[in-house]
Order: sequence, then structure tokens, then C-alpha cells
Amino acid sequence: MIIDSPQTNSHKKKGTSQVKNNVYPELMVDPTRTESVLTTSGGVLLTKTVQVCGLGAALTAAMAPWRTTATVHDPAKIVLDLAMTLATGGDCVADVATVRAQPQLYGQVASDPTISRVITRLAADVEAVSTAIGAARAAARERVWDIARPLEGAAGSVDGGLVTVDLDATTVTAGSAKEQAQKTYKRVFGHSPMCSFVDHGAYGTGETLNLDLRRGGASPKGADMHIAATERAVAQLPAAERAHVLIRTDSAGCAKEFLELVKMSV
Repeated sequence: MIIDSPQTNSHKKKGTSQVKNNVYPELMVDPTRTESVLTTSGGVLLTKTVQVCGLGAALTAAMAPWRTTATVHDPAKIVLDLAMTLATGGDCVADVATVRAQPQLYGQVASDPTISRVITRLAADVEAVSTAIGAARAAARERVWDIARPLEGAAGSVDGGLVTVDLDATTVTAGSAKEQAQKTYKRVFGHSPMCSFVDHGAYGTGETLNLDLRRGGASPKGADMHIAATERAVAQLPAAERAHVLIRTDSAGCAKEFLELVKMSV
């Protein structure tokens, strides 16, 4: 038995769903065939999640300004393919080859030179691109929460409607001289990202809102960092959830300007 995509299957069956506006192929299970077995079949869950939550469509729309009439590979698809590479075990851009090798699951994947050119073009407008990607992620999260809110109670209610967001800086070790990798406040070489998570409570797994990459030597303290992290985290929440948010930090968040922001928001 194999999992295959109809558009790569020469033995198409009547009634088979074809790719329409999805970023990734629609898949089918064919118990009569044994060839072309996928090496990362867990990616099926990832591609289906992209489709169901609307992330693919939202990202394609948000990144429209970076497409031209000559564009062959959608920048949104390239960004998603790189995310798939990381999620399935890759640790560098070149590992996208494992995704490219499975077109029945991931569709057409751009070549390394094309990916390099697209990322270079996006990096030239990094703030706008980051904002666009963030908006697409927020739209997908709002759709998912609308289907199944991961917290007890109803949004905005007193019986569990509160959304708890945790802020914390951490360190990520770099094995080589990566860009902005430095000696961190924990005395290891790498980066010091600022993280924000939603606490799902006793019965959930938690949810990442943002991971803001920072140079390794960045301080874990500071009002500006916590204010920016809070604003980005709240922007990732569905609109109906933003009125009742509890922000939690460790002692690094004890800055007057940050506390004033939290106080003004109450």
C-alpha cells in the first residue's frame, strides 16, 4: 500500500480529487500498488495541516507583492518547503533536497539556486516580509482556534477565557560561525532568541506564537525587548482573544517601561 498524489499517478481513477488551489498535492491511498513508498510519510500530516488551517492560501496572498509576471515558483511555497525541511529533520537549506525528492507529497520544489535567489530577494525587504508571514500565520491560527479553541471556556469569558502568554529568552547553540552567533549570556556560542508561547493549561501541549531571532550577545533583560515580544505575541492571537491576556515573564521582565505597558493594557 502506498500514499500517492493523483497528478503523479499515471493510473488516475474516476472521481479522484485533483490539485486545485492547494499549495501541496491532494493525496490518495492506493492499496494495489507497492512502488514509490514515501520516506517521510509523516510529512502527510504537515501538508494536510497547511491545507486545512489555510496557511498555504494565506501565505500565498500575503506574499503576493514579491511575485512578478516572470515568477515560476511561488515565494510562499518556497518558504513552506523550507519549513517542511526543518520539520522533517533537516538542519540546513541544502536538506531541502529530501523534500524535492518526493514530488508526490510536496509537489514541485524549486532548485537550490532558485531558492537562494528568492531568499536573497526576500531578505532585502525583511521587515515587510516578516510582517506578511506573521499576518498569514495569525490568520491560520485564528481559523484553527475558531474550529477548536485550545483553552477551556469561551473567548473573553471569566470561566477560562483568559489567554496566558509566557515570554522568555533562551539560547540556541551554534556548531559553527553562523551569522550573529556569539557568546551568549549562558556562556555558550550561539543565538539568544526571545520566545513567546501560549499556555494551554493542564490538558494541552502549549503553542508557539513567536521566536524572535537575536544575536548571541543580546541581553535577556530590557524593556524594549519585552515590549516588542508582547506586541508580536498579542498580534498572533485571534482578535477575539486579545482582550483578556495574562503576560508572564521571569525576573528579566522587571523593567518599569514594560510594566507600564502591561498596566496600560489592563
